[in-house]
Amino acid sequence: MSRPARLVFSDVDETLIAGKSMFDFLAYYFRATRGTPGTRHAADVRRELSRRTSAGAPREAMNRLYYRAWAGEPTARVAELAKAWYAERSGAPGFYLASTRRALELHRDAGDTVILVSGSFPAVLAPIAAEVGAARLLCSVPGIHDGVLTGQLVGDPCIGEAKRAAVRDILRSRPAVDPAQCYAYGDHVSDLPMLAEVGNPVIVGGSAQLRARLPRARVLHPQAVDDVPALLRPTRERRKQESHRAGA
Repeated sequence: MSRPARLVFSDVDETLIAGKSMFDFLAYYFRATRGTPGTRHAADVRRELSRRTSAGAPREAMNRLYYRAWAGEPTARVAELAKAWYAERSGAPGFYLASTRRALELHRDAGDTVILVSGSFPAVLAPIAAEVGAARLLCSVPGIHDGVLTGQLVGDPCIGEAKRAAVRDILRSRPAVDPAQCYAYGDHVSDLPMLAEVGNPVIVGGSAQLRARLPRARVLHPQAVDDVPALLRPTRERRKQESHRAGA
């Protein structure tokens, strides 16, 4: 018998890559297009978002606020500089978290379908998705009018519960796929809704909040590449469940 199809959902920032793509690209873009004033603008945006987050503002609201900083920017220029940003950043050691990247490679080699799920946006995420062989990209989508970013989003930010909804939509569209066989990788408590939808959640980096709220999840150290193959092997309990289903 062939192995059942599996979907693999992975967060991006601080799960697959070491940094925060949204903020790093914000600084890169506005420095390239505005020089010193642009650098100050990007720093002000990040500082204000950090202040509001520390005061308890929801991450979903902060995601929307982030995209307001892009209002009026030409999409072609954003796409051009996003490619330049990726070429420069990905060439540096440590851009990717070694363990997660290796895990996605092994999943892909095993015939699994890799899907990236992120609050970041397509211009930044597309080259990352291409590099790791992701088949789909679920992310926040900036609004565009006449080739210019509007500063608004199309739909909800792909954060928290929106990640759960996106994962559920994909699973509904693949009725032959058993969610209990699927995997998800995340690093932050905002990834919990996504992680909880699959039978094999993996916490990258060992967030105490995530471990407390999802004790069944396995933990992957970002640089523990040698530990990765074990993640793709089902636990004894899951093997029993699979054997029982196969014999039913």
